[in-house]
Amino acid sequence: MEAAASSCSILHPLRSSSNYHSKHYTETPPRNNSSSSCCNNLYLGLPFSSTFLRNYTFPGKFVQQNLFTAFCLTPSSSKQNPSTEFAVLLEVDGVLIDAYRLGNRRAFNVAFQKLGLDCANWTQPIYQDLVRKSDGDEERMLVLFFNRIGWPTSLPTSEKGAFIKSVLREKKNALDEFVASKSSLLRPGVEDFIDDASNKGIPVVILTAYGKSVEKIARSIIDKLGHERISKLKIVGNEEVEKSLYGQLVRHKGILSGTNEELANEAMKAVSAQKQKIAEEVASMLKLSVSLDSSSSESLQKTVAALRAGAEYAGVSVNNCVLIAGSQSGVAGAEQIGMPCVVLRSSSTSRTQFPSAKATVDGFGGPDLTISKLLDKRWS
Repeated sequence: MEAAASSCSILHPLRSSSNYHSKHYTETPPRNNSSSSCCNNLYLGLPFSSTFLRNYTFPGKFVQQNLFTAFCLTPSSSKQNPSTEFAVLLEVDGVLIDAYRLGNRRAFNVAFQKLGLDCANWTQPIYQDLVRKSDGDEERMLVLFFNRIGWPTSLPTSEKGAFIKSVLREKKNALDEFVASKSSLLRPGVEDFIDDASNKGIPVVILTAYGKSVEKIARSIIDKLGHERISKLKIVGNEEVEKSLYGQLVRHKGILSGTNEELANEAMKAVSAQKQKIAEEVASMLKLSVSLDSSSSESLQKTVAALRAGAEYAGVSVNNCVLIAGSQSGVAGAEQIGMPCVVLRSSSTSRTQFPSAKATVDGFGGPDLTISKLLDKRWS
């Protein structure tokens, strides 16, 4: 490996859901309150009758007509306790842990070993140089590397793409194992940040329903916070999203499986198909081949559902929450629903621009991200 390196310039330097529903969906508001002061922050665009609102039963509790109070706070309630109208939502990847900084290079080396690529071993200088030359694109990193040192001799040219994918698959498995192990550490200051929020009575919600890590891995990362701290948090994963009011109203629970949902889905498909057609026409003139990502809208919908559910479980309106994001998907979802968002940079997003974020910081505590600074800003 040293010989190869020397010949290659590139290689050198919660509250439970039942309690939640009990608090937010069974109280009847005073009769003299104006309905116009409520529910300004959520528009589902969904036709349903007051009969449905009165009679639909959610798990464990009976939902009365004020079931949207989870999404909005009345002026009188906001004056009584400022901390109850503010909540913090945290992503896992890039926020609780910077897995790429701690374990990505190591995971690549594990993948090389598992695939029998004894000649491949990335030192820190090699890894950093590859990241710089490829702008962090991992497929390109591998192509650059093997173009320089030579591809496996038994590998046909036509199978290089499949080979790259197999390396990345093994790398992901190794990275998942690493972040779930005791060797990986939480980002400095995150525990103090969460403790400060809890001491001030500010709900903290950790989102595991979307992100690069599968939910099982994300929850193993959360376990590093310790049982006592976790008991003061709300964790919103796929199951919690499904059980949330927003999840049941919007997502395939049989309530809205009728015409409007089908029309909305068909409309999105039609728009996507039209975009693809136009792109293909332009590409044919330029003699190019293009393919638009039709899965992006699905991913955005999943992120939005998780953010809505997070606000719901916190008991705070969407625009009174702040998402601490480490991913582009979280920033896009927050922008979609008007939730303020602060980006916490990580090694995988150090060069990424986030124009829709309210702020971009490098870490927790000190001159960067603190609860006090969030309370001072209070974007809405």
